[in-house]
Amino acid sequence: MLMRVRQVVWVVAWLVGAGATAHAQADHGSQYTQADIVAGYRLYSSQCTQCHGANGDGISGVDLRRGVFRRAASDDDLAKVITGGVAGAGMPPFALQPPELTGIIAFIRAGFDQTVSVTVGDAARGRAVFETKGACASCHRVNGRGPLGAPDLSGVGLARTLGALQRSLLDPTSAMLPSNRPVHIVTRSGQTVRGRRLNEDTYSVQVLDTTERLRSIAKSDIRAMNFETTSPMPSYASGLTSDEIADLLAYLITLREP
Repeated sequence: MLMRVRQVVWVVAWLVGAGATAHAQADHGSQYTQADIVAGYRLYSSQCTQCHGANGDGISGVDLRRGVFRRAASDDDLAKVITGGVAGAGMPPFALQPPELTGIIAFIRAGFDQTVSVTVGDAARGRAVFETKGACASCHRVNGRGPLGAPDLSGVGLARTLGALQRSLLDPTSAMLPSNRPVHIVTRSGQTVRGRRLNEDTYSVQVLDTTERLRSIAKSDIRAMNFETTSPMPSYASGLTSDEIADLLAYLITLREP
């Protein structure tokens, strides 16, 4: 068993260390159960952290937690390389038990998040959901296209794990980042400003208001400033089917532009 685990770790290190930099894509319909992810965590924490680190970013140019690889690979590709080896590359095939193979792949693909069970669907269909039924493009910008009222999602596939993205779709308030909390400002003259806080320094607060107007408000002019605790984003728990949510997740994790 120990030999098999070491072989898995060696293979993963080879996968992320060879070839030109690229981002791994999830398979159509890939399902990562919590049990598989937890099993993969046990393998990773006992054998992989010495090279890749606890957060998966111990090797330059590689970030396993965020799915940043130097060789693009689907789940099937990973499995084939691990079990079949690579001719001419000095890597022999390894006879691993299916649960071992499933666990290590699931843990990496789930972004090291042990709290979830996630199904990842088809990115092309997910983009269609994003732009049509989900109406996500009516609030979010992607790669320079779309409104500015909600957070820009151009790099969300790198910034958030699969589990975090799933929670954002199903329970937006619980997954809301502090930096994305809407702000409610009342000035000393009685004016109300609502929007997103973009920046704050010693003397002023910069806010993108609900009309997408950039406002710089002096703190000396602010009577009250409160952050909302409820996300303005609707939950898709009942608005989308489970397959549509899986497809939307698949699209979101492809958004990796800084």
